[in-house]
Amino acid sequence: DEYPHELSGGMQQRAMIAMALSSNPKMLIADEPTTALDVTTQAQILELIGELNKVLGMSVLFITHDLAVIAEMCNKVGVMYAGNIVEEATTLETFNDPKHPYTVGLMNSLPRADKKREKELKFETIPGNVPNLISPPTGCRFHPRCKFAMDICSLKKPKLVEVSEYHKVACFLYSNESEDDVN
Repeated sequence: DEYPHELSGGMQQRAMIAMALSSNPKMLIADEPTTALDVTTQAQILELIGELNKVLGMSVLFITHDLAVIAEMCNKVGVMYAGNIVEEATTLETFNDPKHPYTVGLMNSLPRADKKREKELKFETIPGNVPNLISPPTGCRFHPRCKFAMDICSLKKPKLVEVSEYHKVACFLYSNESEDDVN
């Protein structure tokens, strides 16, 4: 007999998962399921979601900024920037061979255990500021921060195109196709 505000973060998360599962869904949408939880509780919640995925055979859509969660729990990744999907790939390809400059910047900002010298352990950052989503940039929303930006990037929105069997990217470095093109 406790009120929701009296529950721990982990118990609140478990209660939300139980409510979400009450209608036997085919998909569970987990929006930032580990935010504000301690490391032990995060692991328990992820283990619970993983077990539900296997036992119930349901798909799980993770919405998260936590790249460690993505690496551990996901088969496929969709990378969003300012509300647009800029890259879709398998998790392995996303981490090992990112294509979109934003995804490359994300991956380069991660601390890496394989970097041997201390000077190589510096965090890389993505230059510039996040866009104002009330009045977003025209064309590719990442172009004001992109070191590869071309004139077309500010004029047209790149189309998500296949660059390999399980890898798509929306960037004019890989295709001249835009969403504005008429078929």
